Amino acid sequence: MEMVLIKIIINKAFALSKKLAKKDYPSGINLLGCCYHVGIGTDINVPKAFKLYQKATDLGNSNGMYNLRYFYNNGIVTDVNKQKTFELYQKSADLGNDFAQYNLALMYENGIVVKKDIDQAIYWYKKSAIQGNPNAQSQLKLLKKIRK
Repeated sequence: MEMVLIKIIINKAFALSKKLAKKDYPSGINLLGCCYHVGIGTDINVPKAFKLYQKATDLGNSNGMYNLRYFYNNGIVTDVNKQKTFELYQKSADLGNDFAQYNLALMYENGIVVKKDIDQAIYWYKKSAIQGNPNAQSQLKLLKKIRK
């Protein structure tokens, strides 16, 4: 019975995401991308997920930006492009995405694509930590101890 219920929920999630995407609702487009990315209610279709994440990004969706960076960071359906990854983290972080803020801080802390800048790392860790991101909270404490 539980498996049947789970399948119904998964199929409903896919159907609702499709409806929202057809109306050009950015979050719906991103959710549909997630469905195709991992096979929720449909077969995995990575190129389609990439296109949907790109569309959500073009419409200003911070989660779409965060998801799209995965493709550029890992060279999936496109070439590896760390600069594009950084730019997508930056845009998503500016829109308040705590995961993007955390990862942007990591890039600053480690000097990935940008010059190492601990002040910027702390800034972005703080932004993410305020939203409750436990990784950012831990990293922020660690950096503050190091700076003392």
